Amino acid sequence: MVVLLDFVILLVLLNSARSTVLAGEKESPIVNLTLDSRKKILSWNSRRIVTQQTCAIVTPLDPNTSQEPQVRNDTYFCTFPNAVLHRGATLTVNATSEGQDFWHQLAFSNPGKEGSGAQDLSCIIYNVRLMNCSWTRGPAAPADVQYQLYSWTSLHGNVSECSHYVLDSAGTRVGCHFDELGEGHTTDDYFFLVNGTSSDSDIQFLDSPSVNGPSLEKYNPPANVTVQDNVSHFVIRWDAPAMRYSLSNSVLRYALDIQKMGSFSKREPVFLSRQYKNKYRLPRADVTGEHTVRMRVQHVLFQIWSEWSSTHHFGVPEENFLVVLIGLVVGATVLFGMALMFLCKRFSLKKKLFPPIPRVKQELAGAFLASLEETASCGGHPPSASQDPEDIFTVEETLSLASAPAKMGGPAPAPNPYENIPSAGPLLNH
Repeated sequence: MVVLLDFVILLVLLNSARSTVLAGEKESPIVNLTLDSRKKILSWNSRRIVTQQTCAIVTPLDPNTSQEPQVRNDTYFCTFPNAVLHRGATLTVNATSEGQDFWHQLAFSNPGKEGSGAQDLSCIIYNVRLMNCSWTRGPAAPADVQYQLYSWTSLHGNVSECSHYVLDSAGTRVGCHFDELGEGHTTDDYFFLVNGTSSDSDIQFLDSPSVNGPSLEKYNPPANVTVQDNVSHFVIRWDAPAMRYSLSNSVLRYALDIQKMGSFSKREPVFLSRQYKNKYRLPRADVTGEHTVRMRVQHVLFQIWSEWSSTHHFGVPEENFLVVLIGLVVGATVLFGMALMFLCKRFSLKKKLFPPIPRVKQELAGAFLASLEETASCGGHPPSASQDPEDIFTVEETLSLASAPAKMGGPAPAPNPYENIPSAGPLLNH
């Protein structure tokens, strides 16, 4: 297949490249000026010594590019890997030999019917080892046109044709699927070429500039997205996607789409770059009601976004917020009451906070009143009615001391003023 493609390219070169030589009186030293349109290498030989040489390429819609040639085995060459040739190109070589300047020009055109070639070529790498390419049919392409896609990963690498084409409703090839790309290297530079064939007319080819491998990769969405509530914040965590190329996670850029359920206003996504912990803290004060979050990821230097992750819900719905609040208040009240009851039972807190009020024993009060009545009947004078209750307590304590056996030493007790009053028995035993 590589030999066949090189043969086709050789025929294209013979039919589409025209060389113009501008020189002075002497014969130009530049010979065999050719262009390899697949490798985008302009090469020539010199039949005598040259002191200075430069080469340049001019293509539509692209800036002019010039450089000094390299030499290998007496062959001079210039490489233009980023040149797009399907719109045509003009290549020139300037040389100085024996004090005279020489200028050679090669005009390259894309053979075939204008507008017959494929258009809008795009390719994308996904799931680490798979790749899809797509293009559209040329507006002037014949009905029986068929396209072939070729790709390679370096200027001198092997060319491979697509093995799984995608067809449109008319049966025309408009896409390709690559099952296995092999191991990826950050130095991979992809080249693509779409040729066409038809029994009606020649078909123009479509080429592309070299494309760095990492710029083609579409990552899978962030995995294992979780949301945790730590009272002060909602903490969102996730896992970085698998990558085809050995790159640091710091090259990834995330977009977090956080929205409030039922709200008509939309919040702008939150963009995070150079993440090492894959964590985002959302203040709880910023979340009222139920919210959703979803994520996607891209390389910080390129434009291809992943698909959105699945949507995750967090926060409390507003219609249930009042019920939840009441439940929390009631629950807190019940817990406080139970704790207070436990403490009262455990430490007799009630007795310490509300001690009992002292009262005169009923037996002592009755005996004392009876004694007063007997004293009155014998012509004595009962104490004044305005006497403080403390006098009663003093009598109680005095009587208690009088009745207790004298077991300990000390001063003699005071005489009892009522000991000469006749009674049926001891007052304390009444």
